[in-house]
Amino acid sequence: MFYNNQNEKLRNLYIESLCVIGSLSNLFSSSKTPYLYYRMGEKVFCDIFEANNLSRGDIALDASKDDIGIGLKTFLKSNGNSIQKVAEFNKDRNLYESLTDEKKIRTIAKLRNDRIKFAENISSVDSSVYHCIVRSDEKFQIYEEEMDYINVEQISSITKRKNSIWFNDNKHEYNFNLSKSTLYKRFNTSSILEEFKVKIFENPLEQIKKCFHNQNILTNPKTLIIDTVYLPLYGRNKVVSPKSGLNQWNAGGRQRDANEIYIPIPAKIHKYKQSFFPQRDVSFSLHLPNNKIISTKVCQDNSKALMSNPNKVLGEWLLRDVLELHEGEILTYDKLQVIGVDCVKIDKIDEKNYKMSFASLGSYEEFIEHYTNEF
Repeated sequence: MFYNNQNEKLRNLYIESLCVIGSLSNLFSSSKTPYLYYRMGEKVFCDIFEANNLSRGDIALDASKDDIGIGLKTFLKSNGNSIQKVAEFNKDRNLYESLTDEKKIRTIAKLRNDRIKFAENISSVDSSVYHCIVRSDEKFQIYEEEMDYINVEQISSITKRKNSIWFNDNKHEYNFNLSKSTLYKRFNTSSILEEFKVKIFENPLEQIKKCFHNQNILTNPKTLIIDTVYLPLYGRNKVVSPKSGLNQWNAGGRQRDANEIYIPIPAKIHKYKQSFFPQRDVSFSLHLPNNKIISTKVCQDNSKALMSNPNKVLGEWLLRDVLELHEGEILTYDKLQVIGVDCVKIDKIDEKNYKMSFASLGSYEEFIEHYTNEF
């Protein structure tokens, strides 16, 4: 086995980390059984035990250390005799689909063995184990067993039940689901290596906030949102004007850059949020969703336009990178409807910093309706 051979200090740190994660279970569920997302379990295991993380590869092992391969699993204890998925064979259907039930199972067993052997070979390990976090009422349990090869010669009790074929090899019981092309194995978790209580916070979000406050994260003005507005990417009657707004590059009067645009700021925004934006032509930083920061300002008569400086920067990002329009291609509302957004959300961080994100269809109308009702 793996766990009992590890340093006691590391085992204690592992338990502590699992308890911390489990304490936040009410973020995801109201059950008394602590929750553990399998990817988080993999990361904690590999980080603490300094194991080689293999979970990104499509092989039978999730980790390895020294000469041991490890398959990591987390599941509910239920009756302590749980059936869990161990392998999928969707891409191998042509190898077994037309066979009899017995030959089908023997083929699946051989495929499973070959995959374990392949994983052990490329990981340079001599043997492999399952390391399982078993979730029970208010506690976690640690269970391990060898990752045995299926003993093909000892396969017996092949029984078809509806869409599954059950069998055993005189050591383990298996179930092959025909529609999912998935092999399941029964785990008898009566011999637990370790178990520990997990205190689940009634309101984990408040606990997280306290931690952030203690680190002066939430009190940093750069992370606080002072106010928010929504700006439409279209004009009246939900039409994107072919010669203004996001199609400003197509306007007449002078030669324009192919990426010249502005985001409309309707008069109602200035009415309901008079001090939201700086005065006309005063520059401020706009943080884009890709973490880039561009210089912007409010421009034109009645401060009706949000533009970048230089003007083409916002258009290069929005028209080319985001909307993937070709130069000279007119943006229409139909295009916005297809991608499911027709406005942007602008968060004010401070007088010099604003953050932009996209908002779903109708968000601007809902925003305006809310303030219209208030006024």
